[in-house]
Amino acid sequence: MFKYVIYFNFVAESIGVNMGTNGNNLPAPADVKSLYAKCSIQQMRLFEPNLDILGALRQSGIRVCLGVRNEDLPKLGASNDPAPSTDWLNTNVVPFKDDVTFSYITLGNEAVPGQFAQNVPAAINNMQNALNSLGLGTIKVTTVVPTSVLGASFPPSNATFSPDNLQIMGDIISFLNGNGAPLLVNVYPYFSYASNPSDISLQYATFQSTKPVVVDGDYQYYNLFDAMVDAIHAAIEKVGAGNIAVAISESGWPSAGNDPYASVDNARVYNTNLVDHVTKNGTPRRPEDRMDTFIFAMFNENLKAEGVEQNFGLFYPSMALVYPVFSC
Repeated sequence: MFKYVIYFNFVAESIGVNMGTNGNNLPAPADVKSLYAKCSIQQMRLFEPNLDILGALRQSGIRVCLGVRNEDLPKLGASNDPAPSTDWLNTNVVPFKDDVTFSYITLGNEAVPGQFAQNVPAAINNMQNALNSLGLGTIKVTTVVPTSVLGASFPPSNATFSPDNLQIMGDIISFLNGNGAPLLVNVYPYFSYASNPSDISLQYATFQSTKPVVVDGDYQYYNLFDAMVDAIHAAIEKVGAGNIAVAISESGWPSAGNDPYASVDNARVYNTNLVDHVTKNGTPRRPEDRMDTFIFAMFNENLKAEGVEQNFGLFYPSMALVYPVFSC
């Protein structure tokens, strides 16, 4: 099983689409690559190595953000030895380096918080050292975290990393700060809204509010997405690295599976407004920043848990649209 993400070049448009492959009826990688081209998608993020996909991408011009599986983190981060990372690179990157451009390597997806969290800082450092030794040091190394790494999160300026995550997040952010790499964060206003619709309006959750809903000192929040992202920004600032970039590794809205909150119309409105928002605006706390942002997901996946998890796709497995976001 593999899953990957596709996204536009940050210079042009910073929008991406996660593509999970937890289904038994999904298109072949070559067909998906053709869909990328049809939609003018310039980059792909794989959550774990897949040599067939990488082979299909040779000479394609599609840049790759390549992930390391969570379960591989103990081996790669067990000590300060970069040898296991070098072996990993020699298998998954070096054979393709002349034909495929790699932009990032992500050490784990939501590994913090979790059983592999303690391995992430060393794994990131070892991977960067291995890249440097192979002459591939321009590839940035980072990790992906959920917003649950926060303890306090409201109002955004009060946000901090939870006590259990503070040391590990501090170590990760110190590395990112020293190497010019962003922290990747999964941000889902849908789940906050669906779990508390009496206090969170659909308009606030889907970028449709016309007046501030939350006022936090000098910052006014018209949408929940910005408030969630700025909570991460505030927590980063509190560990002394407020200048590192944040990228949104997942955000999306299900089209079915939890009426009335999950619907085709709500999903279309959220993702269309998300694209418009992040390509034109930063957040109140970082108004000049344009974040790489990845929509979840490319296809509906029939082997995921029943309900909303099967219905985040922009496309059906037939490659027909569920609803339009991109011109393709």
